[in-house]
Amino acid sequence: MRARPGRGAGCARCTGRGADTDGVVDTRNCTGSVTVQCAKLWSPEREAGPHRLPPIMTPDQLLAFCTFAAIASVTPGPNNMMILASGLNHGFKRSLPHLAGITLGFTFMVFVTGLGLHAVFIEFPVLQTVLKYVGAAYLLWLAWQLARAHGLDNKGVSAKRPMRFISAAAFQWVNPKAWVMAIGAVTTFLPTAFGLADVLLLALVFGIVNAPCVGVWAGFGAGMQRFLRDPRLLRCFNLGTAGLLVLSLYPILKS
Repeated sequence: MRARPGRGAGCARCTGRGADTDGVVDTRNCTGSVTVQCAKLWSPEREAGPHRLPPIMTPDQLLAFCTFAAIASVTPGPNNMMILASGLNHGFKRSLPHLAGITLGFTFMVFVTGLGLHAVFIEFPVLQTVLKYVGAAYLLWLAWQLARAHGLDNKGVSAKRPMRFISAAAFQWVNPKAWVMAIGAVTTFLPTAFGLADVLLLALVFGIVNAPCVGVWAGFGAGMQRFLRDPRLLRCFNLGTAGLLVLSLYPILKS
């Protein structure tokens, strides 16, 4: 909206005007134009200009976020159990599309969540319940497929095709742990007033940290090939991994 310029009117940065007690910011530029913004929404003032707001994170906050991202990414969960089995059954090289799908799919999900998708779940809690049970059903199906996986051939790889990039990326949207990680990062480490660059930085840092943490599981699985060439041992491993995948549902369904 427009305001009539008055004597002595200046921009908010020059006059020191700021947010009132309701969290609404009245910024007036030197021509008398007034912009009203909510402090909890995306703030264009953070994007550019000589009065650019401080960066999203201090070095200490960035270190804390990287620690959070590493612990959340490397701890056992559906993605790590599946990439572990893929590394064992298909080798590290053939598992790279699966690994890339996990990392890039999750990075994109963090970015979209930061832009406001998490608010949808806050407004409509029933969606969280629906997503939880849809994801659980899909994980049970994946566990069944893993339990039925055949042994390795003479070249040390499974005849069954590994998960494709698109499938791995799409899986993130029904992976309950991925949603917990994404929403936790956005609500904890984004400031109240943030810009597009802040969300992009958060998502990229999370993706950079996530890739090697998940890749460790693929490498561990590939390294176990030399010890599990016996079809019976491999069968036991796949059954055990499928069981762990099912057990990972317990804290999700309990919450």
